[in-house]
Order: sequence, then structure tokens, then C-alpha cells
Amino acid sequence: MKKLLIVLVCFTALGFAQNLSDVMTTEPTWKKIAGDQNFPEGPAWDGSGNLYTSSCHGKWITKISNGSAEAFLTPSGNPFTINQTNGLAIGSDGYIYACDYGIGAILKISPQGKTEIYASGFGRKKFNRPNDLAFDGSGNLYFTDPKSYSKDTLDGRVFMIKSETHEVVLVANNLGFPNGIVFSKDYKTVFVCESAKNRVLKYSIAKDGTLTNQTTFVELPGGDPDGIAFDKNGNLFVAHFGGGAIYVVEPNGKILYKIKTPGLKPSNIEFGGSDFKTLFLTEDETNAVYETKMRVEGIKLIR
Repeated sequence: MKKLLIVLVCFTALGFAQNLSDVMTTEPTWKKIAGDQNFPEGPAWDGSGNLYTSSCHGKWITKISNGSAEAFLTPSGNPFTINQTNGLAIGSDGYIYACDYGIGAILKISPQGKTEIYASGFGRKKFNRPNDLAFDGSGNLYFTDPKSYSKDTLDGRVFMIKSETHEVVLVANNLGFPNGIVFSKDYKTVFVCESAKNRVLKYSIAKDGTLTNQTTFVELPGGDPDGIAFDKNGNLFVAHFGGGAIYVVEPNGKILYKIKTPGLKPSNIEFGGSDFKTLFLTEDETNAVYETKMRVEGIKLIR
């Protein structure tokens, strides 16, 4: 009984740590599954053994399958070409949806690589720099659209594309470089990384899909909160770009522990694999994609 009590007290102390240097660090075994990337981002697991990642500066999308990586889509594709993609997501239709900040649009890509523009802009203007995206439980697509990287020039936005009509709706604005975005398992809340302010925001979702009740979920100074993903227990995994770590945050917003990454610039993460216990990582200092096995599971794709 005494041993159990000691464990619980230690767990609570870690959960409420405020100084990042005091947070317990774990160093898993990372396996490189793709190298020679060029600012990799946006890992998306399709549930069928394939992981897709963006090469933001290299202008290609990589497909990683059965231990091998190959260029899936490049600017030479027909009848339409990509430019510079970032965040990726797999829709319930099996298509890949991509933020293409090079042309300021959202793309829809078939499993065979045929590409079309899913949304080209808002208010007769192209989007600024579409960054990351996520589907809600009804198939509506939400994405972040940053512009200036500044704590003072708050011109970042979040949009929703309605699944049935493809209408583009502005759901949040006045943000300092909104970045990673993810829904809670029950789709009642959405989380957005506000990179320029080193924090992750939490929103409620109104009936019309707009984001309300903005609060700060967690602050992570010393780097940029970038890509994010949930495990099945409701813990939020946050890639800390520049901080060389992935922070694991409890549902109450307290940091549980951090995972050391192979480089200082982890950009995005995704749970996948046959058991959804594989954590995939894109890392920009080493320009590579990695995987490691976790004891926890990620949230499975909705099909």
C-alpha cells in the first residue's frame, strides 16, 4: 500500500510541473524510416499500411510503405501539380487532403495521385499559408491559415470547409501563427497550436461550427508547439519545434512527461501502425521521418 501511494504522489507532481526543465524525460528508440527529406511535415496514416509525409521545401509528397520510402507526388504530376504541401489528412473517402501553402489552397489527392483543388480561398482571395488540417466527426474539414509569425501581428485564421456544400467558413481569427490542429475523441473540443505565442489553445465548437470559448490549454516556451495528436486516454502529444521534444499533456492541461526526439526540430506527429501504438515523427533538423513503439495507443481513424 505504501509503494502504491508513493507512485501516485510522484505522478501528481509530474503532472503539475510548470518548469519544462523539471519534466521527466523519456528517450525511446527511434527508427528512421525515411531520410533525405527536405523539411518533412504532415504525417498521415491511411489505416492500410501507408504513411504519407510532405517535403515542404522539396516540393514532393513521400509514401512510406513496407519499410521503403518513395516519392508519391511531385510537381511534374498531371493533370494538376502540387507546389509546397504541409499538413496532410486522410478523409473517410480514402483521399489525401493537403495544405498547399505554395499556392494558398487545400488539395484533394486520390490514392493514385490525381490532384484537384478542394478549396482555393476565402472572400475572393487565396488563403495565406494553409498549415495543418483535421476532420470533425461529420466530415467537415478544419485547417489553420497563418500569415505573420508575430506575437503582435495577429493575422492567423482557422477555417472550416463544409463537407456537403464545400462552403468555406471563417471559424476563428486574430491568432499568432496558428499551426497544428486536432479534435478531441468526442469531437466536442478542438485544439490549435498558436506557435508565435508558444501555447496550445482549446476551443468549444458551436452548432454552426465556429470556435468559441478560447482558453490556453498549455504553454510551452523555448520552442514552437507544432503538430499535435491524441492518444486514446485523452493525452495530447505536442511536437515542440526547436525544443527537441514531444510533450505529453494530460486532459487537465498539465504536462505528464516529455519524449526526446532525434533532432531539435520535431515538426509533426501521427499515431498509426496495425495496432495504432506506433508514433510517427517528422523531424526537420535531421530531415528525416522516424517511428517508435509506444505503450499507449493513438485514436483510430474513422471510416
